[in-house]
Amino acid sequence: MPKVKTHKGASKRLRLTKTGKLRHRTMGQDHFNSRETGKTTKNKRRDQTLHKTHDKLKLLIPYK
Repeated sequence: MPKVKTHKGASKRLRLTKTGKLRHRTMGQDHFNSRETGKTTKNKRRDQTLHKTHDKLKLLIPYK
């Protein structure tokens, strides 16, 4: 049986945690952040967990 190819776009954007959850970088933190409140800026520094309904995306990154 052949190997499964990794979807490179998904592998750059998603990470699997040890428990099997999918994490992704918070959107909107590249520029225009000076207008945001301090609370918003601080919250953007954290990665976010994807909901369980997006578990199909795990098939795109089989070897991570």
